[in-house]
Amino acid sequence: MKRISLTVQMEVAVAVALAVALSFWKVFTMPQGGSVSLDMIPLLLLAVRRGTPVGLLGGLLFGLLKLLINPYIVHPVQVVLDYPLAFAVLGFAGLWVRYGTKHVDYIRNGLSIGFGLALRFLSHLISGIIFFGEFAPEGTPGWLYSLTYNAAYYLPEMIVALVVVLVLISRREIALS
Repeated sequence: MKRISLTVQMEVAVAVALAVALSFWKVFTMPQGGSVSLDMIPLLLLAVRRGTPVGLLGGLLFGLLKLLINPYIVHPVQVVLDYPLAFAVLGFAGLWVRYGTKHVDYIRNGLSIGFGLALRFLSHLISGIIFFGEFAPEGTPGWLYSLTYNAAYYLPEMIVALVVVLVLISRREIALS
């Protein structure tokens, strides 16, 4: 197994710490929970800069810290879906990114980052269908309730994160060292 250099370890630590700090600043909070924040941006940048395995590690660590700081626990499987798994899959944002080249491929990079973001959404959606569908109004299917609830806060957060990360990776100042 390949060892992770000290530089990459420090970058993971800084990205996770920054994500934790940004998770406390809420742009918007839903009445029933869920909020729009900027905590995914450092994790996405980590995945883009260092690749999927390092991105998976950073997301997993952030998910575990988020679970320790402010948990909402209904069932052990829900905990896995909403915390470590939901944030670890953000690491897949680095799967197809072309980074550090002279020409920035916004479509390819956007699709790659969007893939990681979509996986996180899917994790929360499945958790909502299984564990929170009972809170749906009478006559509303659990899947529709989970879809609208999660989309209400996650789509704005996803759009902001996608745009910010695409702008940042097009800057030469954050190129790999």
